Amino acid sequence: MHKTLRYYSTNRNLHQPGIAPFKKTVSFSEALLMGQAPDEGLFMPEFIPVIPLEDFAALKGRPYTDAAMLVGRAFLASEIGEESLRKIIADSYNYPVPIEYVDGRSYILRLDQGPTASFKDFAARMMARLMGTMNTSGKTLNVLVATSGDTGSAVGEAFKGVTGIDVTILYPRNEVSGRQKRQLDSIGENVRTLSIEGKFDDCQNLVKQAFSDPDLSNFNLTSANSINFGRILPQIIYYVWAWAQLARDAEPAVFSVPSGNFGNALGCELARRMGLPVKKLIMPTNENDEFPNFLKSGIYKKVSPSRACLSSAMNVGHPSNLARFFDLYGGNVDRTGFVNSDPDLEQMRNNIFSVSISDQETKKTIKRVYEKYRVLVEPHGAVGWKGLEVYQAINGDNNSLCISVETAHPAKFPDEIRELLGISPELPPSMKDIDKRTGEAIPISANYEDFKGYLRNNLKSAL
Repeated sequence: MHKTLRYYSTNRNLHQPGIAPFKKTVSFSEALLMGQAPDEGLFMPEFIPVIPLEDFAALKGRPYTDAAMLVGRAFLASEIGEESLRKIIADSYNYPVPIEYVDGRSYILRLDQGPTASFKDFAARMMARLMGTMNTSGKTLNVLVATSGDTGSAVGEAFKGVTGIDVTILYPRNEVSGRQKRQLDSIGENVRTLSIEGKFDDCQNLVKQAFSDPDLSNFNLTSANSINFGRILPQIIYYVWAWAQLARDAEPAVFSVPSGNFGNALGCELARRMGLPVKKLIMPTNENDEFPNFLKSGIYKKVSPSRACLSSAMNVGHPSNLARFFDLYGGNVDRTGFVNSDPDLEQMRNNIFSVSISDQETKKTIKRVYEKYRVLVEPHGAVGWKGLEVYQAINGDNNSLCISVETAHPAKFPDEIRELLGISPELPPSMKDIDKRTGEAIPISANYEDFKGYLRNNLKSAL
């Protein structure tokens, strides 16, 4: 018998002018459809389900969907039937999840084979199907999503054609690659795209402000960003599955997760708390170095405006999911980056290593990894790999099982790969026709009133 999980707001104990702490708890389906708590906090489970180590180990040689069922059941058994969950998972994960050997005990987990060639497919597809199943009100659900590149297209494609759900995507006009822009602009049907004159953090703030705006309460708004716990849950699964395929006995693994908005790394943190043997979570950032600086100094200072880097999907100056990391370690940071209470920094440092990787180092890593191992990584994966190398050099840890996460297909960055390596990465099947697709985003400023006006004029009211 599974104990029913309830979800609380990370701001439940926060007292700030103009914000009433949300003291209630909600079900998973309520958290999923609300997206964000009314007090601007993020939903977190009251407890993390623990899975016996032998259940993780039993996944060795098993299909990815078995790992998804194990994790999904732990969180959702009290809210969704076994057969419904199995159907959702089978429909969500019908593509390969390669693990590429590099050297020694080091591997790359390639999460770039889904419909939009991004790791975001793993979360977006399961989330869309859960939302479609759990939205039983008969009212249109309006999904708002801010993207720095890959989230938007993954979410858009996952929700495309889902009855009763409309999607509005915001992206920073000048900070996505050409192919990412083409993907975003050409989804169509029930998916609209807005190109924002600003940074990703501007897009993210517009979305968060809309959720807490009482004037928009009749539009049934929810989020498909990783502020929604429905995006986090599926991101636990691939750490569980990868460990099971590679671990010898019960050995702990080092995971290196290129980190922007921190949802991907949070999946690994939660997997560890569920009982997965994780020796260290490495969270390398690009030149947006607010988190490695915090771990080093104990003083948090967001990067504003965020710095434009080659690994564009990680151009985040204040990660949303830092609120959840702080909460897990006993602290609180709000959406503006103000620290209301400090987390247990010693425990954080015990479990997490973080380092900032420059664009120059990113380019060198792409070149070196290809020339030395004939392994092709794109800028985000290069940040992950270099972060692992830095950790190994500092700690002398060259014998542990190490898994670095590749988050996007190199074909999404053809110009950078061609410039560095003199080759053109082959397009995956999901991107074969991308250059033939047409569509244009709607340009809009980063002013909230402009965005609010657009929503009021274009979204379907739930009333």
